[in-house]
Amino acid sequence: MIVTRTPFRISFAGGGTDLREFYSQEPGKVISTSINKYIYVVVKRQLGIVEHKYRINWSQVEFKDRIEDIEHPIVREALKIFKIDFPVEITTFTDIPGQTGLGSSSSFAVGLVHALYALKGEMATKHTLATKAAYIEVDLLGRAMGKQDHFAAAYGNLNVFTFASDETVLVEPVLYKAEIKKNIEKNLMLFYLKTKRDASEILESQQRVTGKKLNELVSLKNFVEPLKEIFSKGNDLNNFGRILDKGWQIKSKITADISSAKIDKYYQKAKKSGAVGGKLLGAGGGGFLLFYVEEKNQQAVKDQLSDLYFLPVEFDNGGTRITYYD
Repeated sequence: MIVTRTPFRISFAGGGTDLREFYSQEPGKVISTSINKYIYVVVKRQLGIVEHKYRINWSQVEFKDRIEDIEHPIVREALKIFKIDFPVEITTFTDIPGQTGLGSSSSFAVGLVHALYALKGEMATKHTLATKAAYIEVDLLGRAMGKQDHFAAAYGNLNVFTFASDETVLVEPVLYKAEIKKNIEKNLMLFYLKTKRDASEILESQQRVTGKKLNELVSLKNFVEPLKEIFSKGNDLNNFGRILDKGWQIKSKITADISSAKIDKYYQKAKKSGAVGGKLLGAGGGGFLLFYVEEKNQQAVKDQLSDLYFLPVEFDNGGTRITYYD
């Protein structure tokens, strides 16, 4: 039996430039961190004494004898790639629901690929895990999405990812001072909007306008280096929140699907209560709002957003890992 633990992620700047429609024209760039909220994937090879060859436990339970009949798309394609022709059971547990803007499907794909490599007794680099997971979702399943989430989940910690037109991905760890990172971490607040959304639908609309919104997306990419510099130099940490705010003002206007009256209302409430800036995590439409708030103003922001779920988080350092191997 194999158990993997794979983190979710928070993307700070550059989202949308990891879409093929963008990086086929010029390099995309994203800065993100993984967080201490995880999805666990359990893969167990079964004895031959089973009624069905494949048992998949997710929001439903599947009993199948042929890989082609499996309804879970990522599981189906992963089992094909790894040629799993023996009885196996796959189960998942998660800290946070899917479709909430924290990269859950990508984290699952990375965790599953990691577990299947281990099940076959093979070692794989983080780059290989991310690349194969992205290949399953983007290429085989044709989902409208970028590759940043797969790399964030695989590598963990703070990184800048650069996406080239030849499909290569450069991973650059962000050099930071521990005290600066800790201060930024304690000033970040996440609030769940209690609404889910299909990221692919929103990203499909963004893909269609990428050519027209190239300048806006380049502006979002250009926020990556200033944020990276804050982690290393720590000059005026409130600039972190200001940059998030500038990025959100641009991102929210790329398509009508990204924000909403409800999201705008909560965003303005937080700003008036002392939040320096923030953004909606993920493609848009729902999920989590992230704010940068000085400690002295955090209670006021909590009070104003009291009908939302406040989720305390810390940065994760390790990325995907095997927590049990037998």
